[in-house]
Amino acid sequence: MAVNNPYANYKQKAAETKTPGELTLMLYEGCLKFIKQAGKAMDEENYQDKNTNLIKAQNIVKELMVTLKTDTEVAIGMLQMYDFILSRLTDANINNDVDALKEAEEFVVEFRDTWKQVIQIDRKQRHGVGVGGGSSK
Repeated sequence: MAVNNPYANYKQKAAETKTPGELTLMLYEGCLKFIKQAGKAMDEENYQDKNTNLIKAQNIVKELMVTLKTDTEVAIGMLQMYDFILSRLTDANINNDVDALKEAEEFVVEFRDTWKQVIQIDRKQRHGVGVGGGSSK
């Protein structure tokens, strides 16, 4: 018999109702969460948790790469940046390289912040509201 977990049901329904842009934003947020957890694990010399979290971050970047439509020069540039981020995450994992981890994090933050702006602009154009659901300033 399956256990009815209201929180899990809520999370699943929330993800099912997201737009593709919002799902991409969720991927960036998840990637950043795992990068931060990996950094904490590095500081604590907990190499198993570091590895686990960096593999999760790498898998998110791989998902972003395979779902990216590379039919424009901008998209091709994004693919190259994703590949670079993936290589920095790999370096961080193999070599316990904090600088590589920070560099990857900076690029993911840039992508996330840019993507938030794109979503806000799109919502404003389509509905007259921003990400928070209220009117934008």
